[in-house]
Amino acid sequence: MLGRFLIIFGLLISLGGVAYADARADAKAQVEFGISVAQRGLWKEAIYRWERATQIDPTYAAGFNNLAVAYEHEGMLDKAAEAYERALKLEPENSLVRQNFELFKEIHDRTNQSQTP
Repeated sequence: MLGRFLIIFGLLISLGGVAYADARADAKAQVEFGISVAQRGLWKEAIYRWERATQIDPTYAAGFNNLAVAYEHEGMLDKAAEAYERALKLEPENSLVRQNFELFKEIHDRTNQSQTP
């Protein structure tokens, strides 16, 4: 009986890995499609695709990074900051995310300072 349980448990673990791999592949496909539509100026569609990617795989930092860039482009600055922070939490050593976020903060801080009397 124990042997059967271990076999079933092993199958569940391996299937879980397949599900994770499938989720990452699906999220990557959404991110890539989002990039292609953003390059054509279709930012709302890109946002939809990158939001979808982060729903499919909430551990995929690239999805959050791209989503942050799109939110920033569309003037949704609070959402952009949240998405950058989420991406950095997932991959704190990711230099591209860190660079994007630092640039975002710098521009956002300058904009706030120039609007303050």
